[in-house]
Order: sequence, then structure tokens, then C-alpha cells
Amino acid sequence: MIEVLYFAWVRERIGLPREKVETNAATPRDLVAELSAREERYAMAFADLSALRVALDQDLSDFDAPLAGVREVAFFPPMTGG
Repeated sequence: MIEVLYFAWVRERIGLPREKVETNAATPRDLVAELSAREERYAMAFADLSALRVALDQDLSDFDAPLAGVREVAFFPPMTGG
């Protein structure tokens, strides 16, 4: 079981701030594919991975990193300065 968190417009499109997901995904990219296949709202949120960042257990990572042992995955748009 992995805790998945959504931030900013990702959360708005999916309609949830977080959820627990039972998954066999090996990478965040695989997890995105599983979630996108669930419902249109997930597919819309994850339509352009280049517009998203991913963190594994609160460490910035990439979409091809292994999920083995990870407890939390967070998806969010790139932060802008200010």
C-alpha cells in the first residue's frame, strides 16, 4: 500500500488531496499508468508528465525510479520562484 499525494492543479483535477493505493507498479511511471486507466480525471491530470514532478518519501525523484520500499509518492507541478 502506497500513500499518494496530489498538489496544486493535480489535486484539483483528481478531486482528492491524497489516497492510499494498492499497486504492483515498479516505478512512478507505472503508477501513473495504473491511475490513468482508472478514470478520466486521472488521465487528464497525468496527460503531460513533462508538466509534473514526483517525490518519493519526500525526496525529489524521477518517473523511472524504483518504488520498492517507498511509502509515499507525491505528484506536483514544478515550483515557480518568488
